[in-house]
Amino acid sequence: MTAPRVLVVDDDVAVAGLHVAIVEAHGGLRVVGVAHDGATALRLTEQTSPDLVLLDIHLPDTTGLEVLRRLRDLDGSVDVIAITAARELDTVRAAMAGGVLHYLVKPFTAAELRSRLDDYLHHRAEVQRTARSEDAELDQVQVDRLLDARRRPRGPRVVEETLPKGLSQVTMRAVRGALESHDGSASALEIGERVGISRVSARRYLEHLVVEQLAEVAPRYGAGRPENRYLWKH
Repeated sequence: MTAPRVLVVDDDVAVAGLHVAIVEAHGGLRVVGVAHDGATALRLTEQTSPDLVLLDIHLPDTTGLEVLRRLRDLDGSVDVIAITAARELDTVRAAMAGGVLHYLVKPFTAAELRSRLDDYLHHRAEVQRTARSEDAELDQVQVDRLLDARRRPRGPRVVEETLPKGLSQVTMRAVRGALESHDGSASALEIGERVGISRVSARRYLEHLVVEQLAEVAPRYGAGRPENRYLWKH
């Protein structure tokens, strides 16, 4: 079976690159294009016919909501996952009315995006399974099954990501909490002392938070080498 085609749309080049990496690492999907503005997103949609669009709402030339409306005009069957920092109720409601499968608020972990991609593949498989039915019309059971596939039907899911070897979930939660509650940036030594682990160990956990886009490196420059400090992304 051909892997579903994915178009990544985000005005931030670095963030778009991270989303591409997550999609490609997933293994069940294929990135066919990257756009940093609405016009390019619509042009690539016509050129590549994506099955799924990861759509940012804040774009330099238009809004993601307008892109969503145009996508429906171009191809009503394309699926969309909104990935954005926009939290306004009207924006969320408009995106839902436009038929997005998920609305993922930044910042989020790579595991959360992978989870939504899993849900999309489950939904797609259910649609294809139903489409193979010999009946031209769906009965209530089939309709309910399709709607359930959009509602993450596989029961409660532990969203904690799989950590690199040597890192524990318990310590990760402690490091994350210590950094999140810290006033301003913190060094690995400061976080390690708060959590009760070594500076080297703390740095490993902090670097993982950076990879997951939950924290960022905030170098402090002095007379010698710059000190890497870490700042929670609010």
